[in-house]
Amino acid sequence: MHILVTNDDGVTAPGLLALAQEMRKLGKVTVFAPDKNWSASGHVKTMERPLRVRETLLADGTPAFTSDGAPSDCVALSLLGLHQEQIDLVVSGINPHANIGHDITYSGTVTAAMEAVITGVKGIAVSLDSPDGFKGLLDYSTSASVARRVVEKIIADDLPKDVVVNINVPYLKEDELKGFMITRQGLRVYRDLLVTRSDPRGTPYYWIGGEAPTGVDEPGTDFGALKAGYVSITPLQLDLTNYKSMDVLGKWEF
Repeated sequence: MHILVTNDDGVTAPGLLALAQEMRKLGKVTVFAPDKNWSASGHVKTMERPLRVRETLLADGTPAFTSDGAPSDCVALSLLGLHQEQIDLVVSGINPHANIGHDITYSGTVTAAMEAVITGVKGIAVSLDSPDGFKGLLDYSTSASVARRVVEKIIADDLPKDVVVNINVPYLKEDELKGFMITRQGLRVYRDLLVTRSDPRGTPYYWIGGEAPTGVDEPGTDFGALKAGYVSITPLQLDLTNYKSMDVLGKWEF
């Protein structure tokens, strides 16, 4: 089993290291992640400039690869043959914040896993629901262990074709988790705010600010599971077609 580990927070992120260390218990691990933070970058494929790849070391002294491309670029390069040995599985994370609801369309963590599935390789995304405004070093031990347990299950029982597995883990000790829940994508509530300022020359510039997002606490959703202390496991599909609307649109006359 050859596992590619990537993320969207950069190759030096502690969540990546924790994930790689747990994945090594399951097989050979290759780490290939961006050289900078690509959070909220979405699904990116760089086509108009060359991509640079270099070797580096993680904090535990183990080798890794890094690139000036996006997370999905790292996955694409790997699956196109950058590494001599075939990749069997891609695990992306551990993101320091939950990726739930509409977050998945923004998330470089999730879309890196999507890139794998598009190529026909299993893709898993892992995120930690850390507290808002948390100061200090995050503890990734529970989320890394949870990721290993889920990946073990996927290796043993396989997955349906074209499924991206999106895992979100509460910020709890492992023995405090209520359990594992298979969930549907919930509703994320964004509280973004346009911030307008001027530079020293009087030219306006803009920030997308506001408070941290919340969500709708509904049973069976990713947000609801996290609120109740459960690990949320959401099977995502790449087919975004709204089939219910096809009949309505089909009646349009052009």
